[in-house]
Amino acid sequence: MNAVAAVRPTEVADIGDLNLDAILPGLTERFAATAALHDRDSSFPFENFAALHEAGLLTLTTPKALGGHGADLPTTLKVIQAVARGEPATALILSMQYLFHASLETRGGWPEHLKRLVADDAHRNGGLINALRVEPELGTPARGGLPATVARRTADGWRISGRKIYSTGSPGLTWMVVWARTDEAEPRVGSWLVHRDTPGWRIEETWDHTGLRASGSHDVVFEDAFVPEDRSLSPQPVGTPQAPDPVMALWAPVLTAAIYDCVARSGRDWFVDWLIERKPANLGASLSTLPRFQEIVGAIDGLLLQNRVLLEAAANGRLSPLEGAQAKHLVTENAIAATEKAIAASGNPGLSRQNPLQRHYRDVLCGRIHTPQGDVVLTAAGKAAFAASSRPSHKPD
Repeated sequence: MNAVAAVRPTEVADIGDLNLDAILPGLTERFAATAALHDRDSSFPFENFAALHEAGLLTLTTPKALGGHGADLPTTLKVIQAVARGEPATALILSMQYLFHASLETRGGWPEHLKRLVADDAHRNGGLINALRVEPELGTPARGGLPATVARRTADGWRISGRKIYSTGSPGLTWMVVWARTDEAEPRVGSWLVHRDTPGWRIEETWDHTGLRASGSHDVVFEDAFVPEDRSLSPQPVGTPQAPDPVMALWAPVLTAAIYDCVARSGRDWFVDWLIERKPANLGASLSTLPRFQEIVGAIDGLLLQNRVLLEAAANGRLSPLEGAQAKHLVTENAIAATEKAIAASGNPGLSRQNPLQRHYRDVLCGRIHTPQGDVVLTAAGKAAFAASSRPSHKPD
């Protein structure tokens, strides 16, 4: 992926130009065909993103004013679900692209020319973007703390040094939004926009994970990487209150949870097919004829029904941000429970590397890692419940 030489006027795209019902099934099938290979080799699915770019889907959520489709959350959810049914690591990286682009117009600290630069690059070249925030000492920044990555002021810009871990999509990123602190006496904290052609950074291929092995979530190391002055994204003094991002507050939990729901659905489909095809000699009939297995599949489908209702309610604005976070937690736990039921009932075949169920199980476990984590969600819900019940009562004496 190449840098955009200059910011050119963008043309407004119409979401109606994308025939999603015609496009998505083929992409699901195409991505599913190579998912096991990418899992086995922990290889990055470059060809999947080339296909998404060719289909015009990398700018699905880019604002219309910046030349994108400006898709709403239900439409975006539909695309993420189709991609996740094929290859979930691709869906995770794509969801991060979508979240970033959906919030471009309201993203604080971003001058207009950078918004257009990133949007134009995605449209013309398939440029991917993601934020690099997690660090070895700090862990997830969602739980607070100051980054160890340092931005040092120079005469003509900044020099970035530090290490980011779990940098999802790193082999395919064109743009890295690097969270760092300044080296000033009173440090400021913010982000710097780094292009992949910038000298002074490298990928260390550390990602050897149980699940989502194709996500390329390697370490990224910056050693005096130069960033021009105009790509410093308004660092602020430590402790400056940050306005909540409405996109991240609802879109992020919905899209993240949907990925793992789809992983569970893929596992469910394999399990059902296996039960139909498996005919033990001592039974003389398919395992699907036994009430025990019918009950298990019924329980799995019940969990996935709850997920569908929760995701649809959240995507259509029927849940508050707090409830959206709870939905992410519940959908993730339901997806894991559904896949565990299939694993337990299938025995050795379910755990065999020749079959995909073990891959789905490894992938679905990754759902718990993403922000907001379960303990944070449940604590916030509990605090809200206590706050609500402590309000003065208006009941008559």
